[in-house]
Amino acid sequence: MKYRKKPVVIEAFQWIDKPSFPEGFEELHEKAKITKDEKLAIETLEGSITASNGDFIIKGINGEFYPCKPDIFEKTYEKVEE
Repeated sequence: MKYRKKPVVIEAFQWIDKPSFPEGFEELHEKAKITKDEKLAIETLEGSITASNGDFIIKGINGEFYPCKPDIFEKTYEKVEE
């Protein structure tokens, strides 16, 4: 069987060594920490996942956060004009 992803607008930002997060991502402070090797460890629904410099951080439809590699992000999402 084949499935198509439903068109859902998400919020995301690209993490590049940022000690602070953009508007709408303030609660990420409670669910993430910067590791000794300058990566971002995020507590997700599947456990802790590490984001590297340049990864996108996505806010899911239920308010959860998770990282996404730039190449996958570009293939999966397109920018929405506000």
